[in-house]
Amino acid sequence: MFTSVAGRSVVVTGGTRGIGKGIARVFTRAGADVLLTGRDKDAAEAAVDELAALGGGRVSYALGDVASAADCALMAAAAVERHGGIDVLCANAGIFPDVLLRDMSEADMDLVLGTNVKGAMLAVQACLPALASSGRGRIVLTSSITGPITGYPGWAHYGASKAAQLGFMRTAAIELAPMGITVNAVLPGNVATEGLADLGPDYRAAMEASIPMGRLGEVEEIGYAALFFATDEAGYVTGQALTVDGGQVLPESLDALKAATG
Repeated sequence: MFTSVAGRSVVVTGGTRGIGKGIARVFTRAGADVLLTGRDKDAAEAAVDELAALGGGRVSYALGDVASAADCALMAAAAVERHGGIDVLCANAGIFPDVLLRDMSEADMDLVLGTNVKGAMLAVQACLPALASSGRGRIVLTSSITGPITGYPGWAHYGASKAAQLGFMRTAAIELAPMGITVNAVLPGNVATEGLADLGPDYRAAMEASIPMGRLGEVEEIGYAALFFATDEAGYVTGQALTVDGGQVLPESLDALKAATG
């Protein structure tokens, strides 16, 4: 049994869709008060309506771009005003536009690194005073297997950003430990989200064939990993990365999976 997170204040950046909404759903069901952030008002309102219907903690949203320090400051201020503080920051916001390295522009690089790396760092900075005041502050980064462990053509900038998040995590964990704040990361594999659906059924089938569990992950399964890092019981865990991928990174080749199935 884990100590309840009911009544705790949780910020989920990029929480209006995909993995972010899955993380928010898990915390809401657990009774936490959740502030979602995103750039699309319609998506934010729809997500709040969906999560509020679960009957758990309070849910609201704040519009903003994590690549903007001013927007991150407003996001943190909204959480403090509505919830009385911040106990957990799930720095989840991320983008993954597909472009091969030979065609990648400087603007493409700036967009992905600005959102995925700079955005995570700015969100942490903005929430830091409230997290320190909490006495049990938790930061959970949504990284990926792509970059830290694997690679995929067209995602060189994305992979670089996700590997960079782990470099940030390790030093931040050292710096923030004296404040009682832990910093950890979840590394999702292929998860059933709107973004993955856009890649088409052939991509999905190929991914399922490469995963020992034989299926894509669900967004809530990433949320439960984040929830663990947010518990009191995980208070001695910091600077760590948890891979949640159904075993995708384990086989040497597809032949290994064929051998396993007989």
